[in-house]
Amino acid sequence: MTVRGAGVALAMLLATGTIGAGAPASTSQHVAPPPLDYSLSASWAKRPAAQPIRGKDVDVFYIHPTTDRSVDRWNQDVADAQVNRWTDESVVARQASAFDACCRIFAPRYRQSTAGAFPDPVIRKAAFALAYGDVLGAFDEYMAHDNGGRPFMLVGHSQGAVHAARLIEERIDGTVLAGRMVAAYVVGIGLSQGDFGRTYKTVRSCETPAQTGCVVGWNSILPGMADKGKFAALLETAFTDRYGDAPGKALLCVNPLTFDQAKPAAPRRASSGAAPGDPGFGPMQKLRPHSVSARCENGLLVVDPAPDLNLKPLPNGSLHYHDIGLFWADIQRNAVQRSKAFRKTHPR
Repeated sequence: MTVRGAGVALAMLLATGTIGAGAPASTSQHVAPPPLDYSLSASWAKRPAAQPIRGKDVDVFYIHPTTDRSVDRWNQDVADAQVNRWTDESVVARQASAFDACCRIFAPRYRQSTAGAFPDPVIRKAAFALAYGDVLGAFDEYMAHDNGGRPFMLVGHSQGAVHAARLIEERIDGTVLAGRMVAAYVVGIGLSQGDFGRTYKTVRSCETPAQTGCVVGWNSILPGMADKGKFAALLETAFTDRYGDAPGKALLCVNPLTFDQAKPAAPRRASSGAAPGDPGFGPMQKLRPHSVSARCENGLLVVDPAPDLNLKPLPNGSLHYHDIGLFWADIQRNAVQRSKAFRKTHPR
């Protein structure tokens, strides 16, 4: 957790130049917000009824990215209704919804690390540890009381992907749960090719669009990013800080227009539908097909979106905030495809 958390924190600081700006509270001033009780519906952004939903025989456990940009606290107090509303409308409704066609969605609230905790490594370590503890508690509650032996997907973006990556390592890899995991979408962090076989002993990266029990990931940037190599190297620190400058540090990039590692590039005509505009309050705008091309290049996903999508990149050309929205319909289609493939090989 600390290594991968550090990697994503540094990458975000480079990408934005602003996240975490300001002076976070000192270590002596921090008081953890009250813990959550995941048996209560208020502790979840989404938690469907216990009974099966027709046509949705797979679950998704979704972990949202950083949505609390406070600098006066390390971790979100989930009683903060304004942050909860921003979380629900800017990411839960725009990211988790891509899996709604196939799956019941479970999305916990958690005492996420705030942006203010990112700059200081000591504070960041403590903030991520508290946040992961909540995610783990929510996952265990889901497994104990909601899952009922059903197949599931794990989905996380940015900070949520940090926690998802650790969940795979500590709760799924090499266990019976690995046999029920349809796929994991771990997006917007530094997953390296060498993590598969080292960090994860049994779980592998997805090589084909219908493969199951595997992991996909990517980091979206514009073609004009000034220093792609520096950005990639920063993301690779999640691997190199743990294993050294060893073979395998190259980033995992699975192109979400193809979900096929043998097809690392795809033109705009392959795009099923991208979400226009920036994440924010209110409903997602109508999807626009054939609006983005993408290619994996040195571990990064180089994306060329149509101008009328009106997307705002981060200052250095990263499209981090659009990692999911750019490929919303493509992800939806792939989730359905993997769900069907899993059911063919794992009949009831």
